[in-house]
Amino acid sequence: MSEIVYEEVTSVPVESIVELYEAGGWWREDPAWREVIPAMVRGSFCFLVARDAGGRLVGMGRAISDGVSDAYIQDVVVRREHRGHGVGREIVRRLTLRCVEAGISWIGLVAEPGTRGFYETLGYRAQPGFELMLHEEKSDGS
Repeated sequence: MSEIVYEEVTSVPVESIVELYEAGGWWREDPAWREVIPAMVRGSFCFLVARDAGGRLVGMGRAISDGVSDAYIQDVVVRREHRGHGVGREIVRRLTLRCVEAGISWIGLVAEPGTRGFYETLGYRAQPGFELMLHEEKSDGS
């Protein structure tokens, strides 16, 4: 595996991000979603990318926070051919460290099924008594 370079960015080509979301199985094509990607990158507390020796994005992740209190690690994804080589681990480690260095003491994430062990090796633990909640607008608009 070639050397991977990690970089905190405030802008990145939209198509590169779409490719990573597709690699994670998270992308549903919609021009409106493509339009929000630049603001999503800029608005993140920390948006981290991993590039191979040729400059191609092979992974990403972001921390969402006000920079003072809580933070959430989100959108951690690595291209299939680079999985199992520590890229995702390094992305999460660097995002977590960036938050800790800013004095943020509460850092959470939502893990996909089957990834709990991966995150536990990085110091994250399930929080018994808490449930993931997601807002879903009712069909009547409320």
